[in-house]
Amino acid sequence: MKVLLSWLREFTPVAADADPEAIGHRLSMLGLAVESMDRMGGGGGVGAPPGQGDLEGIVVARVLDLRPHPNADKIQVVDVDPGDGGPLQICCGAFNMAVGDLVPLATLGTVMPGGMAIARRKLRGEWSNGMLCSPPELGLPGDGRGILVLPDSIATPGTPLTDALGLVPDVVYDLEVNPNRPDAMAVAGVARDLAADLGLPFSLPTPPPLPPAADPAPASVEVLDPDRCGRFTATVLRGVRVGPSPAWLAGRLTALGMRPINNVVDVSNYVMLELGQPSHPYDLAALPGGALRVRRARAGETLITIDNVERHAGEDDLLICDGDDVAIGFAGVMGGAGAEITDATTDVVVEMAWFQPLAVATTARRLGLRTEASARFEKGCDPEVIELAVARFVELLGDAVGSVDGATVDVRGELHERPPVRLRTARVNRLLGTALTATDVLALLEPIGFTCSLVGEDHDVRIPSWRPDCEVEVDLVEEVARRHGYDRIGAVVPPAVRFGALTPRQHARRTARRVMVGLGLAEALPLPFLAPGDLERAGLGEGDGAGTVITITNPLVADQSVLRTSLLPGLLQAVAANEHHRLLGTGLFEIGHVFRRPSDPAADLPEERELLAVALAGAEAPVAVEAGHALATAVGHTAIALRAAEVPGLHPTRAAELVLDDVVVGTVGEIDPGVLDAHGIEQRVGWLEVDLGHLLDTAPVARPYRPFSRYPSSDIDLAFEVDDAVPAAAVLATATTAGAPLLVAAELFDAYRGDGVADGRRSLAVRLRFQAPDRTLTDAEVGHARRGVIDAVEAAHAAQLRG
Repeated sequence: MKVLLSWLREFTPVAADADPEAIGHRLSMLGLAVESMDRMGGGGGVGAPPGQGDLEGIVVARVLDLRPHPNADKIQVVDVDPGDGGPLQICCGAFNMAVGDLVPLATLGTVMPGGMAIARRKLRGEWSNGMLCSPPELGLPGDGRGILVLPDSIATPGTPLTDALGLVPDVVYDLEVNPNRPDAMAVAGVARDLAADLGLPFSLPTPPPLPPAADPAPASVEVLDPDRCGRFTATVLRGVRVGPSPAWLAGRLTALGMRPINNVVDVSNYVMLELGQPSHPYDLAALPGGALRVRRARAGETLITIDNVERHAGEDDLLICDGDDVAIGFAGVMGGAGAEITDATTDVVVEMAWFQPLAVATTARRLGLRTEASARFEKGCDPEVIELAVARFVELLGDAVGSVDGATVDVRGELHERPPVRLRTARVNRLLGTALTATDVLALLEPIGFTCSLVGEDHDVRIPSWRPDCEVEVDLVEEVARRHGYDRIGAVVPPAVRFGALTPRQHARRTARRVMVGLGLAEALPLPFLAPGDLERAGLGEGDGAGTVITITNPLVADQSVLRTSLLPGLLQAVAANEHHRLLGTGLFEIGHVFRRPSDPAADLPEERELLAVALAGAEAPVAVEAGHALATAVGHTAIALRAAEVPGLHPTRAAELVLDDVVVGTVGEIDPGVLDAHGIEQRVGWLEVDLGHLLDTAPVARPYRPFSRYPSSDIDLAFEVDDAVPAAAVLATATTAGAPLLVAAELFDAYRGDGVADGRRSLAVRLRFQAPDRTLTDAEVGHARRGVIDAVEAAHAAQLRG
């Protein structure tokens, strides 16, 4: 359902400076979800740059000739008259035009709503001197696969399109209307909801009443199926002059995706959009005796509808017939071609009726023909709006109507009485989780037409005729919720019965595993059993300390009789196996348990710890350090430090301990070259091993977050010469502390030993990123922060800044 903001303002005084996006949000909160919002007639799409979106330079042109493009099958050459009488050649990819049609032409120099500038172009050897426009290219609803064909009498060639269609700056909302909101299939229904939400008055159109009839009506109506046709009216208009609609009316229909036909048909569509009441005008001269009959179809009946398609009627279809009992329309779906309005029509019979929703829906589905009328009848129309709709129909035709002949014929079928519904305030609050009073409920329902009578703390509610969807108490509760605002009702998830769940420790372990996989590592699963000598070959000595190795009395395999005290031997064997198969650069991780003899001789069970280890073939120590920081950050630790140390199995100058709150929780570095030779590994191997159990047990419950800065950053590269014994992590930690709070990142990107660097020393190149959360840093601020970092590193580590 599409509605215009200007049309809504005719029912309720929405402020001229109201934000269209805010109005769209309110409509969505009322249950009328805004699927799209477009500005037209001077605004292009929402957020379009200034100067884009208006239709200046687009004029009405008449098609003079159509011919195939000599060099392209999907393009035709069109000659048009842009208003000066002479042919203008256009190349066009649409084929829905005919000679004599009026079409919109974007002349040279026009800037389209989408921002495209129209210029003279050659397409496959043929010049195109402009562009013929489809509805979406003009910012209008409609099929983008064809050119917008205008009514023949809407204007003359050369007329600006905005004048021809009466387009003014406006906003089009495309609303999603659910089946339980038949009233929202009309502009009046949408405006009623919006007025109530904004606290504004609401009023329907007040057309002049039809003149009293002195003579009997010249038309007669017979309803043979009153259960499917609850009300049927016919009004005769004499001396009707069929012609083009006023530009403003045609423009509104075009903006909402309807093609203007003539004033009678256009007014019928306009009233349907405005009040939700479909109607069908018949040429009185084509109705024998001016009679109309409503009955069920008979077997074998056919009807040519106004789209010139012959359709077969089913026995459950409801038909509109003439005085000779010949079908002239499918009730509520589409009329027949035999009695449609033509330029020669002078007398018109206007039919407005109420048909049973299920009957119309059944016919529409069987025919595969869903029209604007059937969409409204299926949801349920208001049987009491017909008098207003008829008067509005006559008012909009204005001087084109000579007179109203006789009284409106009004035949009533079976319309069910709707008794009041008791709405209990306590039930409202119980279902919605609110604390509304009876007065609150009254204030929410009455502005949208529900009449409430207070009964204690409850209400007897009379449901308005335009809300056939509301039948029982829970329907009214939904209306209260919608008007109160779903956004104001707290979300409460009902407790569910769950059998089994992961513990926080298990969740954290899975997080660690996901981090390792995210770093591009593959999980390895070596056995926890080692052969005698595997620990020594990995540089760990006899069991990583005398008396700590556990020997299995009855091993599964005779040469695997030792329980591991580290994950290093197993991962080294996996790296060696991959290298022997020419798979270089393998990155592996393992989460597993290691075992030691208990430190307390009286203990019955061995000491068991859960570790996480990473082996990075072809990588140096800094890569392993980055993996360690990624793991620590993921589980919530931000204060892990590196401390240089000699670690068994690791390179003596490329190893460090991971320290958390003065507790050693792991080791990091590179594998000792001698250990690599013992395993036949020729690549460097970065190593990380952490006590995962300790990390997870001490992880903070709350993790701090801070917003990202929207301001630009400044990167500074510095190279410091330091002793080999100084860890790179210590240099980064000092730089981070000294550069706070403007230093947001510090990373090591190069380590160098060689010419220009003294023996026993190395050059560490670090990249520092400075950024403020609330402003763009000046050069002076960055320079001051840079100098602070340099002074701190030089003082703390006997470092020297390299030029």
